[in-house]
Amino acid sequence: MSGTDPGPVRRRTFVLGSAAAAGAAALAGPLAPQASAAGFGWSDDGSNYVVDTGANLVFKVSKTNGDLTSLVYRGTEYQGYGGKNSHIESGLGTSTVTIKQSGSTILTSVAYGTLRHYYAARSGENNIYLWTNKADSSVTATRYIVRVKAGRFLNDEPDSYTYAPTTIEASDVFEKSDGQTRSKHYSKRRVIDYDYIGWTAGGVGLWIVRSNHEKASGGPFYRSLLRHQSADGGGLYEILHYGENQTEAERHGLQGPYVIAFTDGGAPSSSLYHDNLTTPWADSLGISGYVPDSGRGRVAGVGIAGRDTSYAYTVGLANSSAQYWGSARSSDGWFSISRVLPGTYTLTVHKGELAVYTGSVTVSAGATTTLNTITIPSSNDPGNASAIWRIGTWDGTPSGFKNADLMTYAHPSDVRAASWTGNVVIGSGSETSAFPCYLWKDVNSGLIVYFKLTAAQAAAAHTLRIGVTTAYANGRPQITVNNWTSSIPSPPTQPSTRSLTVGSYRGNNHTFTYSVPASAWLTDTSRYNVLKINVVSGSGTTGYLSAGTAVDAIDLLA
Repeated sequence: MSGTDPGPVRRRTFVLGSAAAAGAAALAGPLAPQASAAGFGWSDDGSNYVVDTGANLVFKVSKTNGDLTSLVYRGTEYQGYGGKNSHIESGLGTSTVTIKQSGSTILTSVAYGTLRHYYAARSGENNIYLWTNKADSSVTATRYIVRVKAGRFLNDEPDSYTYAPTTIEASDVFEKSDGQTRSKHYSKRRVIDYDYIGWTAGGVGLWIVRSNHEKASGGPFYRSLLRHQSADGGGLYEILHYGENQTEAERHGLQGPYVIAFTDGGAPSSSLYHDNLTTPWADSLGISGYVPDSGRGRVAGVGIAGRDTSYAYTVGLANSSAQYWGSARSSDGWFSISRVLPGTYTLTVHKGELAVYTGSVTVSAGATTTLNTITIPSSNDPGNASAIWRIGTWDGTPSGFKNADLMTYAHPSDVRAASWTGNVVIGSGSETSAFPCYLWKDVNSGLIVYFKLTAAQAAAAHTLRIGVTTAYANGRPQITVNNWTSSIPSPPTQPSTRSLTVGSYRGNNHTFTYSVPASAWLTDTSRYNVLKINVVSGSGTTGYLSAGTAVDAIDLLA
């Protein structure tokens, strides 16, 4: 499995090949015995603070700007490519960097303007705990990147471009000679889908274990770059806020901890995962913006009624300061969200990725807010409406549509993509799989859906709905039914950056409704009515960067 990510699936258990390997991997967790930390301590080499964790990890932090300048595990240097260090964003300017040891913890603090960044080492662990406090917008700090030397880990995954020599979009989407596409954007995963990201090769695993993202933005279904691999080396990311396909404003405050973890090839210890990790040892370190567990609260819901049990439900909490989420139990909708900062939040229940209920909840420090059963009104779920026909399912995603799965890890031009054109016949049994997940003004606008109506149906007006999950360049659908044409709808609020070509359909779900008069239908019930869907916009360029939109569901109501 050299160079292969063993799959950051939540709660996945990895069995290593020997008892010795299992013991070494356990040192990645915070419960490593003190006896293994004979070399624990720090020194000053003149340019850097040098921290020895007392296990198998020694790292250096620049005294000038707080960069991570060296990352040595078992005697091998992993840090650095292209002459660059690991750091916040693209690196900070001259900073105030200090270090202190408090018992079994060494904390290196970086101050740059209003930004505060921290590296913590624990005695006997092969981990570095990181916090970043971006207090306001005066300092750019949207990510932390661990830069890894070329050759340490090799892969040819969707988020790699080592073997992709041709640039096909901007400077970050590439095509291999076999027609497959690669980009650092093609991570496949939503935030809710992973706890860690990294590589393993030669008996070494290097990972970033993500934080709880309480000060990030975009919610549980947000997608962003997580790692990349190129001829120059690799990068692992903790994204705090990213400029592409963002649906929320940036949040400020302390984010973390997130963890750089080394193992002997296995997954990082589950004790490092954000919902398992406790850090009482950090309570008294003086980290700016730090709130201990005692200053946080919990929200618990006894159940959710009105669910469609064929779907997973997620409960989210969000305000301008923080965001959290938790999964609802499939049997009854019970949920629990812990370690929540005090405040009042909008509570949203998602069916799949589609919001079907919103309310308000207030959280207090040291207390549990218990909610009675939440009932989702039937009218809140568009899938409950009686339809003459329906393409797709109302779940807030393009799942099931043609090319939908591929588009989370490939460019639309990828050789593996089925044709983006082709019309659809209601009653064929393949309506959803034949309908493309994305529509573009310059690629497949004018797609046609053929359908028949009974005499009674043709004698009445009907509502046609098109649900979308995002749009690029204000692309939105205008429809024609036989000889009747709808007005051009107003564009809903959507992210203004690339989305459809960088692995993300996640924007703001919106439903377009069209009131089609009875006069639009054919009176001859033996003939097919013709629905044409055009993408309209005055923005965008050409091809896959022309105005476009991602489809959730299309139906004609009874």
